[in-house]
Amino acid sequence: MSTIVILTEATFDAKVVKVPGPVLVSFLAEWSGPCKMIEPGLKEIAAEFSGRLTAGNLDIDQNPAIPPKYNVTAIPTHLLFKGGKVVGTKIGPWSKAQLVEWLKESNI
Repeated sequence: MSTIVILTEATFDAKVVKVPGPVLVSFLAEWSGPCKMIEPGLKEIAAEFSGRLTAGNLDIDQNPAIPPKYNVTAIPTHLLFKGGKVVGTKIGPWSKAQLVEWLKESNI
């Protein structure tokens, strides 16, 4: 079973940008109700897409340098990376079903 990778400013490039395969990065904050609400679904997605997708969470408060690089101004924001480039963005507390549909439409 795959788990969500906890991303930091120190690990972001190695675990997201330099990864050739797809990476789903969720920009979150511990204090955010909507972020807490979607966490179980993100864990299930990480498990269901294991081997096809890396799922990672980035706490915006602990890692303030990363969100501005990707124009993240609201949370939760989900960015889909392929080959180190952002290929999709979803902003807001999307349900697990909505995120799964988005990933499937993105050929993950």
